[in-house]
Amino acid sequence: MNVVLTLDSKMLDKLFLKFDKYKKASKNQYIVFYAKLPKATISVYTSGKVVFQGEDAERIAQQFGHAASSRPQQQENIIGTDEVGNGSYFGPLVVVASFVNAEDVLLLKKLGVADSKKVTDEKIYQIAPQLIENITHVPLIVEPTKYNQVIDSGYNAVSIKVALHNQAIYLLEKRVSESIEYIIVDAFTTEKNYQKYLLAEQNRVNGKVTLLPKAEDQFLAVACSSIIARYLFLESLKALSLEAGYTLPSGAGAASDQVAAKLIRQNGRESLKKYAKLHFANTKKAIHIAQI
Repeated sequence: MNVVLTLDSKMLDKLFLKFDKYKKASKNQYIVFYAKLPKATISVYTSGKVVFQGEDAERIAQQFGHAASSRPQQQENIIGTDEVGNGSYFGPLVVVASFVNAEDVLLLKKLGVADSKKVTDEKIYQIAPQLIENITHVPLIVEPTKYNQVIDSGYNAVSIKVALHNQAIYLLEKRVSESIEYIIVDAFTTEKNYQKYLLAEQNRVNGKVTLLPKAEDQFLAVACSSIIARYLFLESLKALSLEAGYTLPSGAGAASDQVAAKLIRQNGRESLKKYAKLHFANTKKAIHIAQI
């Protein structure tokens, strides 16, 4: 890793003093100070630019004003969260937080863990039970009836996810005895929005939460949560389908409108709240279809 800083004379003097014992000669005429540490090198140029290189570069540079990156360079000792069902009219909203250590990383790689949207449902059913058994995680499942009650109480589609991700992380922190170095949330909103909605929540996590786009493609902990959440969503959708007497489709397309219209004709509008997220536009479409 490389970190480049421009330091004033006072900070340069501090650096020279601190790393004088590691000083080595440099053949580069523009380098006025060169230090070789066990896991890093420091090069100070005549321009005042300082280049830190190596495994410990960021850690050392932090001592001279460098802000540490919130983006992990590792896969282990991470809590990762993801949600499934937020884009589906029928079925629950599922949020899962998973903690992954070094041993878990080996298992996840062996199983071929990846973002659930890129994994077939068949493979999800093969590997999710193993993840549930072996990975420390917290699943939160909000079935449609409860989901609609929460939305009616004042939450919206974003704030309910903030609440669930926060609660899943909060509960998982209590279960993990190992060091948690990073907490990664697959970004579903802006940092500003996340923090705004977080103010309404009573429980607060201990670690710093980092929102990253497409985190499920980059971090095994998030991908693991994605697969477990997808599995739990599909299982719930199956159970709801049996109860409804119809195969409830995933997603929010025309097929969902048609099935919802059948439920309305058979059992009335009120029946939808047991199976669907009523604030979706599908509800109005289904009511219109049912009246034709």
